[in-house]
Parts: sequence; C-alpha cells; structure tokens
Amino acid sequence: MEFHGNNDINVVIIAYREVCHEDLDCSLFDPFTHFSIYPKEYSMTKLALFVRLEAKPGQEAALADFLASALPLANAESGTTAWFALKFGPSTFGVFDAFADEAGRQAHLNGQIAAALMANAATLLSSPPNIEKVELLAAKLPA
Repeated sequence: MEFHGNNDINVVIIAYREVCHEDLDCSLFDPFTHFSIYPKEYSMTKLALFVRLEAKPGQEAALADFLASALPLANAESGTTAWFALKFGPSTFGVFDAFADEAGRQAHLNGQIAAALMANAATLLSSPPNIEKVELLAAKLPA
C-alpha cells in the first residue's frame, strides 16, 4: 500500500539523468533524490484518474471487450493526454488516464466513456467503480 493508503502499487521506477541540457527544465533536477528531468512539454501532464473495476462472475470477457471498445472515444477526447485499459487478474480491470488540467479531467468524467460505463455497470460490475483522482509526479509520453 502506498503511504497515502490510496493504492497497492509497490514498484516505481524513476529514471536518472546526470546532465542537465539547456532544452530541459532543470528546476526539476535534485541530485540527492535522483528524480528524472523531462523536457518541458512532458511536465504539462499533471493530473490523472485511476479507476479499478471488478467484473461480475461470467462478465469478465464482456468487461474486457467494453474497455477495448472505448479506445476510439478516448482518442477523440482532446483533453485526454493518455488512456490505458488494464487487466490485473481474471476479474479485476482498470483504467488509467492522464490530463494536462482539471478541465480535461472533468470533461472525461462527464464524457461518453464514463456515461457508457455507468449505464452498463449493473450488468458488468460486481461493485461500483473505484475512481481515484491522482496527481502525476513525472511522466514519459510519446513525442
């Protein structure tokens, strides 16, 4: 469990870079903690959602298909920087998505994916989705 008690992620890998180049935001460099430094454009993704979903018995494949089918909707959301559908185990799934700002996160929460999930929750899920709003400390995203 993470020290805030919010999740059970137990491995975090942080890349280290010794040289601060002029095209990087060097204010993020701390030689004592060895945190990564990223180009300035990557520091714009600050917020995320982590959603854990538990499928009803017999609905595991349907939930997996539902999540996979949401990708085109996520791609159409201009405020969503990154979107991942996840499978943790036989019946445990999740979604991780990232946003540059709170407006993008709220647009996603009020968007088509969330509406479709809630409309199908009684059929697909054994319990309500566990939705956590999180802050990103660092990110590596495609250029």
